[in-house]
Amino acid sequence: MTTVAECLPLARKACDYLTASPDPYHAVNNAATKLRVAGFECLQARKPFAGKMRPGGKYYYTQDDTAIVAFTIGTQLDVDRPYGFKIIAGHTDSPNLRVKPRSKRTSAGECVQLAVECYGGGLWHTWFDRDLGVSGKVLVRNGSSIESKFVLIELPVARVSNLAIHLATADERAAFRVNKEDHLQPIIGTKSVLEEEAKEQLQDGWTEFQEPELLSLISAELGVEAKCIVDFDLCLFDMQPAAIAGIKSEFVHSGRLDNLATCFVSVEALLTHAESSLAGDTDISIVILFDHEEVGSGSTTGACSPIMSEAVRRISSALSPKSTEDFHSAILRQSFCLSIDMAHALHPNYSNKHEKGHAPELNKGIVIKTNRNQRYATSLISDHILREVARRESLTPPQAFVVRNDCGCGSTIGPTLAQNTGIRTVDAGMPQLSMHSCRETMGTMDLMNGLQLFLAFFNHFREVDNQLSEGYCCDIEQR
Repeated sequence: MTTVAECLPLARKACDYLTASPDPYHAVNNAATKLRVAGFECLQARKPFAGKMRPGGKYYYTQDDTAIVAFTIGTQLDVDRPYGFKIIAGHTDSPNLRVKPRSKRTSAGECVQLAVECYGGGLWHTWFDRDLGVSGKVLVRNGSSIESKFVLIELPVARVSNLAIHLATADERAAFRVNKEDHLQPIIGTKSVLEEEAKEQLQDGWTEFQEPELLSLISAELGVEAKCIVDFDLCLFDMQPAAIAGIKSEFVHSGRLDNLATCFVSVEALLTHAESSLAGDTDISIVILFDHEEVGSGSTTGACSPIMSEAVRRISSALSPKSTEDFHSAILRQSFCLSIDMAHALHPNYSNKHEKGHAPELNKGIVIKTNRNQRYATSLISDHILREVARRESLTPPQAFVVRNDCGCGSTIGPTLAQNTGIRTVDAGMPQLSMHSCRETMGTMDLMNGLQLFLAFFNHFREVDNQLSEGYCCDIEQR
């Protein structure tokens, strides 16, 4: 059995990734850097894939810098026979505060504030009294062209301050309620001569609505003139780095565990698979990380987009140029998707919130999530497949989660992907506490549990599926 000590090297790498990835742009860029260093070839998604790939190859491409597709092609893949895609799907976004298109905000008194919007369903009270940095993507004018630059300001430049207890009424103290428009606007400084100078320098149709101090901060970080900044997509993030915690180092505390822990582990699994298991692989192993799951996935980079179905079609068409529509449909039926998102661990202070027979615990393994009302995509067959690949590697058996009948159930990208592609899907994830908090908690050992299960999926899915398919067909014939 794996020990906490054996899991610490992986946990430290995870903490580095989490701290360096405060937004989807950096999450994808850091993943792409890992892949590139490991010898994965970057494909240009705007150009045809025909002639660009071969069995034994390793590839990746990105979509709008916040979604990424990375895959390996088994050396034993037969391009003339239907093969399968072994898919791990996750998402790169997390609830946070995002700077509004017009960042300037009229404030009372001498404080300078940013205008921000709540992204996703965060536990917003956890964002108070945090030291907040700024990160994201900036468009910069360079002569006649527009360049994209990632910005990461690792300074505590913003803060959402609580109201002093002496100024709160008894009712306000008894039941803290956040007005998201009025109470979550961060303070970034006080009015100064610098601001007045910036106002004189930056007057056009866009900059006049931006907070001058913010533009000055970005321009200094990027080494460009403030007047060259054309637009931005910026997030606020908690400056406290990810940490290994607990008396025996059994926990990881970090922002964005939902769902960057999945992003990290899935990419690590693909890298390990590419290094050790391509020689005997007859299929395609692929990781797809989407954006915008926290707000419904309805975007060009979300799970409602054609990213996954397009990836399967484009890759298979490039490998098998003579393939027909029927050939492509057979590939879909040979494929399988792990929809991986974090799961709710049993909270010792709120144990009544879990259904008694389905209460996953930290450091006890991956959780399979089931909902008969199709809030999760798990089915009889997909549940069995994931449990069987774990059994074949003698791994910690997956835990089970079902929401209580008197409680609403969240959802994932799983049902959307299954509906859009017809690919069999199971919803699973690593257990955690404080989901959607500014700072969350998971088990150190569950990072390793996730890595081992994802590798088992890449290595054993085909044999498990073949065995299952043969038995199923025989059963139908007997009827």
